[in-house]
Amino acid sequence: MVLVRQFFFVLVLAVCFTGFLSPPVALTIGILFGLLLETPFPDQSRVGARLLLQFSVVALGFGMNLHEVLKAGRSGFVYTAVGIAFGFAVGLVLARWLVIGGHCGYLITAGTAICGGSAIAAVGPILRADAEEMAVSLGAVFALNSVALFIFPPLGHWLKLTQIQFGLWAALAIHDTSSVVGAASRYGAEALLIGTTVKLARALWIVPLALATAAIKRSKTKIVFPWFILFFSLASLLNTLVPAMARYGHGLFQAGRLGLTATLFLIGSGISRETLRQVGWRPMALAIVLWIVVGTLSLLGIQRGWIAL
Repeated sequence: MVLVRQFFFVLVLAVCFTGFLSPPVALTIGILFGLLLETPFPDQSRVGARLLLQFSVVALGFGMNLHEVLKAGRSGFVYTAVGIAFGFAVGLVLARWLVIGGHCGYLITAGTAICGGSAIAAVGPILRADAEEMAVSLGAVFALNSVALFIFPPLGHWLKLTQIQFGLWAALAIHDTSSVVGAASRYGAEALLIGTTVKLARALWIVPLALATAAIKRSKTKIVFPWFILFFSLASLLNTLVPAMARYGHGLFQAGRLGLTATLFLIGSGISRETLRQVGWRPMALAIVLWIVVGTLSLLGIQRGWIAL
């Protein structure tokens, strides 16, 4: 049985790189695999998803114009700063109101406000969160990530959002980079550019958050800078200034999209029944309410023109 699971897992992962599966389908298959069979390579999948996401984001940079990236990044950095401050204030109040003990409330708030699993992985060791707290927080955030990939594009079309509006909304309201890129790529090329760039600007706030958390907790845990964001910018620089890169840029860009499809399968397969059982209703309620508040207010700001590029 184990060999059958391993074979099927590797087969689906390989198919993800062919372009035959769309990001939502890959995520769905991954979730079903995790819930029904459980991944045969839990540790390898977790590390592989993180590295593949970073390589894929860098590859996407080879299909983007640096001038547009800088324009979106400058505006996005301001919007994400305001959104993160608001998200943290609401999240910590809700965590206290729901009487969520330990570090789960802080971790879920960080994941919602900044960058999903990446933010949780960054501050968890600083807080000295135990394995159960990490699993609960990651499970809650990843579950909502999966929902976002499916519902955001149809909602965007129903609300008649422009490409720029949808890209902004996805970047500000969806937790993880992989789901932001997956949802934005379904909406259109311009939405993909805006969504990816603003999301990476949002991810940069992991560093100040980690430093602030370390200072408060007086922790000496090493803080890792998200270097892949810098490499994404360098890739877009090469694509903009070096004409010869045009020959390879499109291929690298497509490879990045396929890599993100495989990333979503790996992330989905990591959601098991045991993980969902561990989450419990209080942490999940915090994650859902905070996500709805952040998503609704960011959408309102975009529609009213308060948030715009």
